[in-house]
Amino acid sequence: MEEMFGKVKATVKKQLPAHTYNMWIDPVTFHSAESNRIVLSAPNFFIKKRFQDLYIEQVGAAFRKLAGRSVIIKLVVTGKTPKKRTADLDTAPTAQRPLPLGDLKPHYGRLLRRDFTFDQFVVSDNNDFAYSAAMNQAARKLSSNLPLMLLSKSGMGKSHLSQAIGHHILAKRPKDRVFYMTAEDFTNEMVHSYRVNTLDQFKTKYRSSCDVLLLEDVHFLAGKERTQVELAATLDTLNDAGKHIIFTSSCSPREIPKMSDHLKSRLSAGLITQIDTPNFRTRVRILQKKAQSKDIHLPNEVIQYLAEELSEDVRQLESGLVSVAAKSSLLGQPINIDLARSVLKTIAQQRKALTVDVIKTLVCQQFRISVGDIVSKSRRQDIVRPRQIAMYLSRRHTDAPLQAIGKSFNRYHATALHAINFIESEVKRNNAVRSQVDYLESRLQEGKF
Repeated sequence: MEEMFGKVKATVKKQLPAHTYNMWIDPVTFHSAESNRIVLSAPNFFIKKRFQDLYIEQVGAAFRKLAGRSVIIKLVVTGKTPKKRTADLDTAPTAQRPLPLGDLKPHYGRLLRRDFTFDQFVVSDNNDFAYSAAMNQAARKLSSNLPLMLLSKSGMGKSHLSQAIGHHILAKRPKDRVFYMTAEDFTNEMVHSYRVNTLDQFKTKYRSSCDVLLLEDVHFLAGKERTQVELAATLDTLNDAGKHIIFTSSCSPREIPKMSDHLKSRLSAGLITQIDTPNFRTRVRILQKKAQSKDIHLPNEVIQYLAEELSEDVRQLESGLVSVAAKSSLLGQPINIDLARSVLKTIAQQRKALTVDVIKTLVCQQFRISVGDIVSKSRRQDIVRPRQIAMYLSRRHTDAPLQAIGKSFNRYHATALHAINFIESEVKRNNAVRSQVDYLESRLQEGKF
């Protein structure tokens, strides 16, 4: 039977991408067999879970074809040295050892969300390669310590994977110095170090006291020349020292406007993985997983309805789930399809009605300018700011890609990205801009456009 399993693996290898086979199938080995039952050995829980979730049926089909009969496949976790015994197989561990309660604090930077772990991440075709790469990075298996960039639009799970890497490293190697922060945090700290004349301490901290750098939203660095120079030098030092570097971004390095060639080269030197929009089946699994983690009981028809209506990103799915549960709790009503429809009715109507042109018109009305002004070549501040806000709102509230948004305003997509990043940062630190954006978003949410 061991020889037969070798043939099965060879068959499956031809059916899967090389990286998938090497990550999830090849490490699984023959353990034992009895009658029509075969026991396979996985080196860790992650591979066992992945194998069971996605590949056990494919392996079973290969067995049936080659052996001419069906087999019952069981997996056990035996680590690097499989134990040749069949006792207590059904009581083998089936869950990852729980992480400590509470948000984990890396050695520097922001807290890691407790639920942003690998076992809470739903893997499918839209994120399979990114998940595999993140797992490799966490286990320190990427050749030559290649930097990893997780690439997707907002709400697709890149922050989840980034923090999952941090969780795994802190749980397995607590002495590793993990830094988790956004590019904006890095920029603000560097600017402060210039102002108070502590740049040497800043450089020492990042170049000598960091083992793992998790840097979110590197697209924020567009146009920040001084920060780009410092970050590029830091990345050179960390890379030369064999440290691990993980980035997240909403666009690829070559698409980030006003980015130095030096930093573009450093960001592009590693493995860049794309996370795409989840399909319907994946959205169903995401809702099931999140409902379970939040102890929310959702009837299957409600899950199907939410997955059908909320198709933009994972964050929207979670928001819809929480909104339905909240209304059920507040009104004392059971969660059913009618309740779900009442919650999503307004959201769905607004989403379908909202377009870039609608947002453009609303912004023009608010700032008392014409549509001709907002799409003109004018660089007057009273025209530029509304234009940037309109682009920002278009990105947040429509499905239009950057190219389409830029074209709608007679701008290149790089200019649109710069405008979106600028308003995103201004909302966080400029009360006037935040008030303007909040008011316009309230109008959009209430359907008053």
